[in-house]
Amino acid sequence: MTFYWGTNVTILFDAWTTSSYTSYAISLLLCFLAAVLYQFIEAWRIKLKLLASSPPQSGLNVPLIQSNIAGAGKSPSKVAGAVVFGINSAIGYMLMLAIMSFNGGVFVAIVVGIAAGYFVFRSGDEDDQVVVDNPCACA
Repeated sequence: MTFYWGTNVTILFDAWTTSSYTSYAISLLLCFLAAVLYQFIEAWRIKLKLLASSPPQSGLNVPLIQSNIAGAGKSPSKVAGAVVFGINSAIGYMLMLAIMSFNGGVFVAIVVGIAAGYFVFRSGDEDDQVVVDNPCACA
């Protein structure tokens, strides 16, 4: 498979096929917006995780290994964080599959969308110091 630069492309579904410049441009715009949405949800998920985390303990009584007893700490915020993580992972995989159409325009639209979303929603924040636990993160 190699990248090609044409306006005839099938993205994700047989029904999402472009055959004109207009439909191709709209499809590229949708891919760009989906990539920006991916970064927006990732930023929102990180903020949700920061709000849900308890303040760090200090002093000599802090255990070296935190215990994680089954069922402990399953608060609504953790469930919401898991749901947001699942939605964001699904969007990330869909973006990856769209790129696998091997159309150069789709590739560029998604990469530029991810970069723009990162610039708008995630750059320059204190959240950059947080370790993101999303193994399928696009950025």
